[in-house]
Amino acid sequence: MVQPISTQQDMLAGPRPARRLAPVIAVAGAGLGAVLLAGALVLWLHYGTAVFFEMIASGFAACF
Repeated sequence: MVQPISTQQDMLAGPRPARRLAPVIAVAGAGLGAVLLAGALVLWLHYGTAVFFEMIASGFAACF
């Protein structure tokens, strides 16, 4: 008698690590975004708006 190559139990076991990995990646991405946003806010408060606007203006001047 011929046995099936994969059983229903094998099919269910396959995607489970991917299901666990997706939330971990999402939380890590959100954490990284929060850290970058907090860093930008700290720099903004420390140096003021003038430095940021000068950086943007010099970037436009360099491109055009």
